[in-house]
Amino acid sequence: VQLQASGGGLVQPGGSLRLSCAASGSGFSINVMGWYRRAPGKQRELVAFVTSGTDTNYADSVKGRFTVSRDNAKNTVYLQMNSLKPEDTAVYYCNAQAVSRAGYAMDFWGEGTQVTVSS
Repeated sequence: VQLQASGGGLVQPGGSLRLSCAASGSGFSINVMGWYRRAPGKQRELVAFVTSGTDTNYADSVKGRFTVSRDNAKNTVYLQMNSLKPEDTAVYYCNAQAVSRAGYAMDFWGEGTQVTVSS
């Protein structure tokens, strides 16, 4: 599975950005798709994820501001980020948890996309 993320950039505090991540490849069934981030000097942390059944989960720091969604037909996950704060500045990584036809669970990561919130 290859993951291609897009949508990062520079935005002012209070602004919005939308990240997209499209999965491609065959031989796997993707269960969970989500987003992690790594801020400078900090460990990678979960931002949000969505299951194939569209159940969602969010980090407390982004609840009410970020919305994760998924288009299963396109194997694409989105992260709508509103009311952005400088502390949201980080490299954002797309993640997919999948199962192969042989039944093996695997974790896939996309290349990060930079989000910078600054005036």
